[in-house]
Amino acid sequence: MNNKKVDTVNMAMKPGNNMIVALDIGTSKVVCLVGEVGLDGTIDIVGIGSHESRGLKRGVVVNIESTVHSIQRAVEEAELMAGCKIHSVTVGVAGSHINSMNSHGIVAVRDGEVMEHDLERVIDAARAVAIPADQKILHILPQEYVIDNQEGIREPLGMSGVRLEAKVHLVTGAVNAVQNIEKCVKRCGLAVDNAVLEQLASSYSVLTEDEKELGVCMVDMGGGTTDIAIFTGGAIRHTAVIPIAGDQVTNDIAMALRTPTPHAEEIKIKYACALAQLASAEDTIKVPSVGDRPARDLSRQALAEVVEPRYDELFTLVQAELRRSGFEDLVAAGIVLTGGTAKMEGAVELAEEIFHMPVRLALPKGVRGMGDILNSPIYATGIGLLQYAKQDIQHLGEAVVVEDVIERPNVLNRMKAWFQGNF
Repeated sequence: MNNKKVDTVNMAMKPGNNMIVALDIGTSKVVCLVGEVGLDGTIDIVGIGSHESRGLKRGVVVNIESTVHSIQRAVEEAELMAGCKIHSVTVGVAGSHINSMNSHGIVAVRDGEVMEHDLERVIDAARAVAIPADQKILHILPQEYVIDNQEGIREPLGMSGVRLEAKVHLVTGAVNAVQNIEKCVKRCGLAVDNAVLEQLASSYSVLTEDEKELGVCMVDMGGGTTDIAIFTGGAIRHTAVIPIAGDQVTNDIAMALRTPTPHAEEIKIKYACALAQLASAEDTIKVPSVGDRPARDLSRQALAEVVEPRYDELFTLVQAELRRSGFEDLVAAGIVLTGGTAKMEGAVELAEEIFHMPVRLALPKGVRGMGDILNSPIYATGIGLLQYAKQDIQHLGEAVVVEDVIERPNVLNRMKAWFQGNF
């Protein structure tokens, strides 16, 4: 084990302490990724841990003990590979309890020039909206700033003006649901650096700046939920969660083929196709039966006829959400699919038939190392969480220096005490 790395995996990055950790607690799997941030800002993956998730339903914790066990196994695996001890993580949050809205705030610019405190005041004004008592704000995401009716400003710091307006996207989540996720992480002896909306995290790893600028709808298809994020003009405009995803497909296969759920999941991953016309009637698969009954033969096309209606329903719900958001005509870059459930053969073709716009399957980008393992949409959220954590650290650069300064007197005091005791 590399002793230099022991006890270094913390978000508070000091010189020589540049490790970040992402924890994607999904409905079907828990993934822990350890990344090392280089001086040039690149992230090298040095540890991966993955374990079957038990204890979540549609993105929400329903069994704390099972969830804690899954997290511990994934974290231990990542620690072993990275040769380090993990203390804190950036964790993803999803589920039907997530809500979002667009808001704006207006303040007077105090000194004729926009300063940091003006930005803080205008964001505070934008967040002053009535939300239910059982919800908490997870993110305040600036879309654009307006200075004296001059719209479309991304970086207002240092600009002259009298009135500053901020347009923001607010994301809220159920207090209990977020607390339960944090409780599970803390029960594993870990601190939570940040709780991040999962589709926001995924967007960091799969969307290009051009797509965000032109207008794009990202659909992250997981095991328990399908998460949507819509970007136009380089900023996030709408987020939503649909409680239908890969687990429903597995259940459909288990019910229709009368096979146990674990076998249905295996059949789905190996043989299923989301578009029946792409599957051959000649290809046959063995379907294990329940109990001691013998396995049966089934054509791959018959399997596709079970799967296609569920994917059709899911994409139709996404399309309805896109229409409801009012951004359907503004996503010129089309639809970007990611997440484990999007990997299925025929998913992109079926989506193109339903949406009548370009659709692509996105693999996560922006990290180095272990490309053969991570080159899959399954890891989009985990890699996005790392990129979010890295950006968070860069914003906290000054705070890290302050923390260093605060710690030094303690070191000096300990040295003085040692000298006094030894001489």
